[in-house]
Amino acid sequence: MSSTDLMLFNVRKTTILFFAILLTAMQAFADGAAYNLNKLRVQYLEASKDSEVGKKFNKLMHDYKGQDPVVMAYRAASDATMAKYVWNPYSKLKHLKTSAAGFKEAVAMSPNNAEIRFLRFTVEHYVPRYLDMSGHLDEDKKIIISSLRNHRKAGLDPDFARTMRDFLLTKDHLNEEEKVQLKQVVI
Repeated sequence: MSSTDLMLFNVRKTTILFFAILLTAMQAFADGAAYNLNKLRVQYLEASKDSEVGKKFNKLMHDYKGQDPVVMAYRAASDATMAKYVWNPYSKLKHLKTSAAGFKEAVAMSPNNAEIRFLRFTVEHYVPRYLDMSGHLDEDKKIIISSLRNHRKAGLDPDFARTMRDFLLTKDHLNEEEKVQLKQVVI
């Protein structure tokens, strides 16, 4: 191989490597845009209200291959949402078990993340108690309340912090003492 051939080979090799890195970076950027937390919050809310949107959201979430624990929690929540839209009891249970496993993994990666805990809390709150799949309600509620009371230090998005607070203040999510605490939180 002549020195010109070797130089051409190295230029080609460098060019291919450059484009491979560029494509990888572009894919990572595209994934980041698709899994933006503000967008996921809106999509999850819409998915919980409409079965077709729920199916699309579930597919989007299962296409996610990253390791962000909050995004993984949204994937788990999307599985729970799918349980709402299938009629077969076996399929419902399968989706709930997949959801529970996803939340377990996300919580293990970020145990004090209020958003992960809130997503799991909302899912477990609506799961029938006889399924024995609502074992984290008190634990999650404590972390959520603590994070809301210190929302600035916890780094919570203000809009999402309001959503969490308002949800907890509805229905039977809190006892009277907890309601008084949360009503005093200014977000």
